[in-house]
Amino acid sequence: MNRGAFRFFRLAGAVGGLGSLPQSALACAACFGQSDDSMARGMNLGIFALLLVTAVVLVGFASFGVFLARRSARFAAAAASPPAPAQSPADAARPISQPTP
Repeated sequence: MNRGAFRFFRLAGAVGGLGSLPQSALACAACFGQSDDSMARGMNLGIFALLLVTAVVLVGFASFGVFLARRSARFAAAAASPPAPAQSPADAARPISQPTP
C-alpha cells in the first residue's frame, strides 16, 4: 500500500470517528448554550472588537492611498506650471508694503 492510500484511510477514520460522537460534544459551550449568556455576549464583543481593528487598519491603508494620490497630483501640477521669475537680492530685501518705483 502506498503512502497516499494510507493517508486517505487515516483521514477517513478520523472523520468517521468525529461523525460518531454525540452532537453535544461537537458544539462549544458558548455556541451550545443560551444565546443571551454572558459567554455568548463576550464572544460577540470579541468579534466586534476584531472587526473594528480590521476596519481601522483598512481605513488607514485607504487614507494613505488618498494621501499619496493627492501628493502626486500636487507635484504633477507644480511640475507643469511655469517657474516663478527669479527675484534680485534688492527686490527680496524690499518690504512688501512699500510700492515699487
